[in-house]
Amino acid sequence: MERLLQKGLKISHLRLADALAREGQLSSAALKMGIAQPAASRLASEAERIIGAPLYSRAGRGIELTPEGLALARRATRILREIQDADREIDELKSGLSGRVCIGSVTGPAIEHVLPALRQARIALPNVQIEIEVGTSDTLGPMLLDGQIDFSLARLPTGQDASAFHMTVFGKEPLSLVARKNHPVFRHENYAKNIPVPIEDLLNYDWVMPNTGAILRNTVTQALARKGHPSPERILSTSSFLLVLATISQTNAIAPIATSVAQSFTVGHDSNEQDTGALVQIIDTDVVFEIEDYGLMTRAGSTLTPAAQSVLQLLRNGIGLSES
Repeated sequence: MERLLQKGLKISHLRLADALAREGQLSSAALKMGIAQPAASRLASEAERIIGAPLYSRAGRGIELTPEGLALARRATRILREIQDADREIDELKSGLSGRVCIGSVTGPAIEHVLPALRQARIALPNVQIEIEVGTSDTLGPMLLDGQIDFSLARLPTGQDASAFHMTVFGKEPLSLVARKNHPVFRHENYAKNIPVPIEDLLNYDWVMPNTGAILRNTVTQALARKGHPSPERILSTSSFLLVLATISQTNAIAPIATSVAQSFTVGHDSNEQDTGALVQIIDTDVVFEIEDYGLMTRAGSTLTPAAQSVLQLLRNGIGLSES
């Protein structure tokens, strides 16, 4: 660090390295920085002189960062992110506990943990604006590293370096199978005897699941295989939770969803609340589905702003975790 600074490394060089990594073209990187392409070329030449190696090589119509360029870009992204966080923190300190906090979460924990924390935050932190990004772990991981979200309730994303994250594991996330009220499965003879419905009797129906490769879908197919059952023959693949609900409420399809979500949108088969307007109902079956461990994730080595720390603590309190 000292050597590079003495050689003249500036924030503008870091911004260029970051932009080149994101855009893959010098012209696009210049546009992102709000400078002309010749100015970007001069910055690149200066950076190459400072680090003593080429930043990139030509690749088709774009560029490809060299190993040295990638190393600089990775560090540049982290440094720029810390500067951005410092700006937010200074603003919050000047204006009292206020500002914007963005939370990322997979669907189940968003309903089970984030929503209760939001209710607390509206009272305890009235001047803090909170945003929630709900998505898959593979979507949320890069957003966390990029500084678009402050922390997340998710799993380690595939293909990412685990050391880039700090994670407090909560445990596995149970899944439930759901279908519409009055679905034929609820007239199964086992229901009158309060006995789980055999999974093989459910495989004849259409299933609605996320796309191939998604964690939830892999969990279901692996759990079935461990019990010696094939995957459902007819699967509607979608990443839209609203489409899942619409499909199972209007057809005889079955869907696996997080149990915490199922309990928010359904009534159990032994409930006395059949006529409350719930669209779907939990199926009691003889196979247990659990998604791999998830937890509370932050960027390794980062410091949250005061507002983000306060929201995080509300979330931790609701989950029952000790203070961080």
